[in-house]
Amino acid sequence: MAAERLVVVGGDATGMAAASQARRLRKPDELEITAFERGHFTSYSACGIPYWVGGEVDGPDALIARGPEEHRARDIDLRMRTKVTELDLDRGRVRTRALDDGGRESWTGFDKLVLATGARPRRPDLPGIDAPGVHGVQTLDDGQALLDTLAASPGRRAVVVGAGYIGVEMAEALIRRGYQVTVLDRGEQPMSTLDPDMGALVHGAMCRMGIETVRGAAVTAVLTDAGGRARAVATEDGEYPADVVVLGMGVRPQTDLAEAAGLPLGESGGLLTDLAMRVRGRENIWAGGDCVEVWDLVSGRHRHIALGTHANKHGQIIGANVGGGYATFPGVVGTAVSKVCDLEIARTGLLERHAEAVGLRFVTVTIESTNHAGYYPDARPMHVKMLAERRTGRLLGTQIVGRSGAGKRVDIAAVALTAGMTVEQMTALDLGYAPPFSPVWDPVLVAARKATAAVRAAGA
Repeated sequence: MAAERLVVVGGDATGMAAASQARRLRKPDELEITAFERGHFTSYSACGIPYWVGGEVDGPDALIARGPEEHRARDIDLRMRTKVTELDLDRGRVRTRALDDGGRESWTGFDKLVLATGARPRRPDLPGIDAPGVHGVQTLDDGQALLDTLAASPGRRAVVVGAGYIGVEMAEALIRRGYQVTVLDRGEQPMSTLDPDMGALVHGAMCRMGIETVRGAAVTAVLTDAGGRARAVATEDGEYPADVVVLGMGVRPQTDLAEAAGLPLGESGGLLTDLAMRVRGRENIWAGGDCVEVWDLVSGRHRHIALGTHANKHGQIIGANVGGGYATFPGVVGTAVSKVCDLEIARTGLLERHAEAVGLRFVTVTIESTNHAGYYPDARPMHVKMLAERRTGRLLGTQIVGRSGAGKRVDIAAVALTAGMTVEQMTALDLGYAPPFSPVWDPVLVAARKATAAVRAAGA
């Protein structure tokens, strides 16, 4: 009996986790695995790129979990620098083009297909946006290209467009490299993944760190010099000189192949899958990672959330299912953590605008506490904001901004959200305490107590 043929499109977290897990479950004479990766690297941590650019970690090798030869040693036919250009679902085959071999094209058949095409940086259609010196940061190739520009640049002025996670992390990286950094953002406050009142805390901290942050800045063009390189970023209100421009405007699912093949996409353009990560309506096609939408357990809607934690889990689940087992991905609560210099920024669950969009009635509270006992040396302030459903008291979301030890406290709220706990139930959580780590009442529990009182005061 001939072996089944598995084709994997994308050689990073989801794709190679799926291939590796499938190989553990099925031998080469049962399942042939061919994977295609358009870049120079595989199985790497894209989340580490800002810290590589900033010089805090070595790269790119330190960011690679498993190289091509390691995958090939496990009987996975991994073809690097090969771009998949077409999905022929009727005939069960994919068209590929070799990027380093004169553009040679060929077809590869499959019985089962995994789409792990990831996401790509948002790049608005503006004059000069594709000029040399303008960089998105999504892959290790992108990181190396940015480092090459920094090494060749005679100046020390950087403009970051966008103040989301990537934007603030890249601002920090460039500050560490000695650049004068300006962040341009359309929003009322940086970090649109926070409510504006919490984003204001981030803005204040960035200013104190020497990062110029311009809010309400609508970028109209990247201006270029006589040689065609970026020299400044123009907004409706002025120009900001730049020797390098970094785009930190978020990402969108890379699903052009899937869309052309008629596969189902959600509102954000991400692929829609079932709990087993199988593409809806397709028995032999799976998808995961940054190219899919995921189920939000709090709002009860699909969302696009590009995180490496999800991507790795998706790959494990897909590999188990392709390999003959059964596994599911129930959904997410939207947990994320980041930092800019020594300021830690975290959120999980819904923001106010998210709760309003799904018609939830809620209360909000914000408390200020410290990262450990106030009398213990170097106690630093921490702000916690919490949303709770007005009628039931169910926790809806938590945001945290503070210094050392603040960010990972969001995991308490993430577990509570996943369990469907009320804020009153949270107040009884038995958390670890010692003066170097926490006040007697952990800041998250202080916020839960205040939210409980707000729910009671609001009534039904």
